[in-house]
Amino acid sequence: MYTENDIYHSDIERIICEDFYTFRGKTFLITGASGLVGTALVDTLVILNEKFSLNLKLILVSRHERKSKYDFIKIIAHDITLSLSTDDKIDYIIHAASNTHPRLYAEQPVETIEVNILGTLNILKLAKKNPDVRTIFLSTLEVYGENANKDIFSETDIGITNFMKTRACYPESKRLCETLCHSFIQEYGADILIARLGYVYGPTVNLESSKADVQFLNNALKGESIVMKSQGLQKRSYIYVFDVVSALLTLLIKGKRGETYNIASKSGNKQLKDFSTVLSEIAGIKTKFELPSQKESLGYSTVINSTLDNSKLCSIGWSENFTFEEGVQHTFAIKKETLKNA
Repeated sequence: MYTENDIYHSDIERIICEDFYTFRGKTFLITGASGLVGTALVDTLVILNEKFSLNLKLILVSRHERKSKYDFIKIIAHDITLSLSTDDKIDYIIHAASNTHPRLYAEQPVETIEVNILGTLNILKLAKKNPDVRTIFLSTLEVYGENANKDIFSETDIGITNFMKTRACYPESKRLCETLCHSFIQEYGADILIARLGYVYGPTVNLESSKADVQFLNNALKGESIVMKSQGLQKRSYIYVFDVVSALLTLLIKGKRGETYNIASKSGNKQLKDFSTVLSEIAGIKTKFELPSQKESLGYSTVINSTLDNSKLCSIGWSENFTFEEGVQHTFAIKKETLKNA
């Protein structure tokens, strides 16, 4: 659906580089393949494979039965909280499966924890059975918590999370997943990297997501006023989904075993209200304010500053391909056309 869009296809072409030819003949196992990042990643690998005849094989782990029109894609219907096995020789694992909907943090905190911890444990056990595999675990900027003494977080910084709040189900379980990764590295010598993602946005997002920026996008696509449920002063590191994809593929090639990398773009270091402003200008709409419901409030992060330092990622040769304004514009344009043609 998305690859037929000219802008979407062009965005994939923009991030393709010669380094990616390293993947010739390789097999990828990807969890969360139908999510925001997973969809863009799979589409990129499909185009890369077709354009350069790389003879890739993609194994996609999905909760639901799905079919693919490509013979080099194998889809495994599987609940990631259960043990996973495959007879295929795997070269790379990208573990992107997670619950990332704030509303569900309030409604299903237990399930959120289960998917993160049990899912990651099962993937790491699979990696252990494939000693030559390189694994990337997708973590989040939320593991940093709150630290009033930090204007920007580097990979060695830590902050505070109130683990007695229901909302902590997401960042605290992600923190434990990172510890699991380091434990498998220490005990079994596993080749694992951790990618701490900023606030990812892009056209592959599910519009049913309860994230604030997705709700803004929903409003804009309907031609309605954007509804802000706060002053929008929260500082975030936003990053366009195809910059995330290029970062993950770069880490597979150049990342150092056992290391953690912030995945962020400097142009995306903005406040929440900046996302609203840029999108409202693109769509020609206004912004209004409403108080959140009690249930909505339970799912919201109370962290004021989540700005990431991406210098470690840049030091291995990565650079952003899309400015913040360009990424938001592409997100709106692609989503609008795909909805029109659906």
